[in-house]
Amino acid sequence: MPVQSCVRRDISAQTLVRLAIRRSNMANILAVVGSPRRGGNTDILVSHIAEGAVSAGASVETIHLGDLAIRECDGCHACWRGRPCSKDDDMRAAYAKIAACDAIVFGTPVYWYGPTALMKAFIDRFVYFNCEANRAKVRGKRAVVAVVLEETHEETWRPVVEFFQKSLAYLEMNLAETIVAPGVGDKGAIREQSQRLEEAYRLGGRLAEGR
Repeated sequence: MPVQSCVRRDISAQTLVRLAIRRSNMANILAVVGSPRRGGNTDILVSHIAEGAVSAGASVETIHLGDLAIRECDGCHACWRGRPCSKDDDMRAAYAKIAACDAIVFGTPVYWYGPTALMKAFIDRFVYFNCEANRAKVRGKRAVVAVVLEETHEETWRPVVEFFQKSLAYLEMNLAETIVAPGVGDKGAIREQSQRLEEAYRLGGRLAEGR
């Protein structure tokens, strides 16, 4: 019995080591929901991306910008001078999450041919990363953009995608993929687009695997 007990402890230790190695290799993904409506179409689309990433072994944290207090950037450039952001709000904690993750999912509905005010304020505060001291915290970081809209015309959602393309490229980030779900207005309507949700799930898997 003592020998068997010892063997079991050895196997358990080996298993713990393997689990620790696996965890250390897991992709760490931050999913950002820019819709003020919880459980809405943007939330559902982003959740499917997150589920696909988790199924591929990633660790995913989802934040809803509507739950946070993020003020506007006033261009004071305190962050460029090595000081904390002059806005003492929830973006300070978000900076650490952004820097720590391997990839970011940006999800927003289309509001007046652009992202929501929540998402725009969030991106405006990325000026923190637009200096030499902080640029390395996002340089090369992979991103996915998920866009939802009620209309079906490309000219309605294209400006939103271009906004992210230009902003992320300026920060030397890598926009890996974009997924657009047009024609969904009522809350939960996207659930009827099973192919789109499956596409989002597969996208999450690719993001987790670095593809």
